[in-house]
Amino acid sequence: MAFACIHIPDFLLQAVARGEPVSPCPLTGDALRGPRSYRGERALALLDGAPPLCRVVAANEVAIRAGIELGMAKAQAEQFRGVEIWRRSPEQEKNAHAALLDLAGSFSPHVEDTAPESILLDLAGLEPLFGGAEKIARGLAQGALDVCRLDARVAVASNPDTALHAARGLPGPTVIPEGEEAGQFGPLPIGVLGASAEALETLDRWGVRTCAALAALPVLDLSERLGAEGVRLHQWARGAVRRSLALTEPGLSFEEALELDYEVVELEPLAFLLSRLLEALCARLTARSLAASALHLRLKLALPASATCDIGGIPRRQPATPRDDDPSRVVKTLRLPVPLRNTKLLLNLLRLQLQGDPPGAPVRGIVLAAEPARPRVMQGGFFLPSGPDPETLELTLTRLAHLVGESRVGSPQLVDTHRPDVFRMRRFVTREQTPERASETAPMRRTGFRIFRPALPARVEMRAGRPERVFFQGLRGEVLAASGPWRTSGDWWTKNSWQQDEWDLEIHFAASTRGPRHGLYRFAYDELRDIWLVRGVFD
Repeated sequence: MAFACIHIPDFLLQAVARGEPVSPCPLTGDALRGPRSYRGERALALLDGAPPLCRVVAANEVAIRAGIELGMAKAQAEQFRGVEIWRRSPEQEKNAHAALLDLAGSFSPHVEDTAPESILLDLAGLEPLFGGAEKIARGLAQGALDVCRLDARVAVASNPDTALHAARGLPGPTVIPEGEEAGQFGPLPIGVLGASAEALETLDRWGVRTCAALAALPVLDLSERLGAEGVRLHQWARGAVRRSLALTEPGLSFEEALELDYEVVELEPLAFLLSRLLEALCARLTARSLAASALHLRLKLALPASATCDIGGIPRRQPATPRDDDPSRVVKTLRLPVPLRNTKLLLNLLRLQLQGDPPGAPVRGIVLAAEPARPRVMQGGFFLPSGPDPETLELTLTRLAHLVGESRVGSPQLVDTHRPDVFRMRRFVTREQTPERASETAPMRRTGFRIFRPALPARVEMRAGRPERVFFQGLRGEVLAASGPWRTSGDWWTKNSWQQDEWDLEIHFAASTRGPRHGLYRFAYDELRDIWLVRGVFD
């Protein structure tokens, strides 16, 4: 059996660094943080806590060489010239850890959530799919960079703990053959074993600082002085521990967050940042063989929601979208006709939504979440032309809604009222989104009704209380059959009350008139206005 470990060194720093794109800031031109910006020549320190208890909780090697120490107060850290101060983000740490679980789940169904920065997975039976252990280790390291935007260390060993400790201490993808654990672990410091501070202090006084020196100690004497922890550390130093994974099932939470150090006022810089978040979300969805059925965008504003400003060149108006309890946060939801993971298409849809309903204040933070769903399955034919993609249709409908208004684009839906000619527009959905209906044993014949908007004025001659002859639009017809009247009324308590009698009339038109010779029409008599109207014709 073989086990692999994905370990993220400087996890707290990398979690913050992965939240920003690797390109110049569109506002200032300065380089933004990227997945590997915590390394190199930049001195970075991470602060956590509220003043006056704000302390340094993480720092890269450059900052430590400059004099930064863990636990140092914020005021002390700010005195070091050239050291960049970042704020810790638990939300981005949670998202980075979820991305790691997505990556591990794309390789193996047996995953252990060991620590926020470390994931273990069982490689049994994966060689026919992904190749040998070395190829799997390289694939995991590259996947961490592509899918999670994290610089990872990967180690493969015959037992989980050996893989975990090797990933903590050995750089690069590492494969430890069975039986060679002690030799590989020898030069590593004892700190990679995760010993307590008290045990490390005791071993340091003894002059034991490497795994090889620890493995050479008598286990009985070590047990007398350090207890069960000493025995466990001795076994880990020799790579002799055998255990099973504590399996966990990765959740279906796909969310990416971004805290900005500057205010975004225009739509183009905001779309630039959204594209990076969408790339991360789509990469995670692809790793899990899923797609997004909806996107939820939460924007943190720098000013109160009542403040007025222009964003994207569009003047501020009263917000039409729901908000959280915090008035400085705007929530927008984008429902998709079919599950998608096309970054460019999703970005265009978000841009159009923001153009139609801008936030109205500078943006300081972005949270983008996706509702997962199974991707759409298509089967083409050799001799059948492919129809238009629902993705393209959704983009076209969104553009039309932006031009003419959302209330004028979609599918008509009846309203629960008897008032004539009343309907509302609902969001258009494709056949794939509607539930499947039971198969009909026999085809049903349906009659269509074409409504005249506005209704046509008419004159009707009555005989014995029933229509006998009709005149409208220069046509003259004799009533062959009449069904009605259906008397309806409503809204009598408002100024828009209505009361009418409706008739379905089969009409034969005179030969001298132009137009149809025969037809079935619906007429209505408006008693409040004392006029006759032609509502429509049956096809």
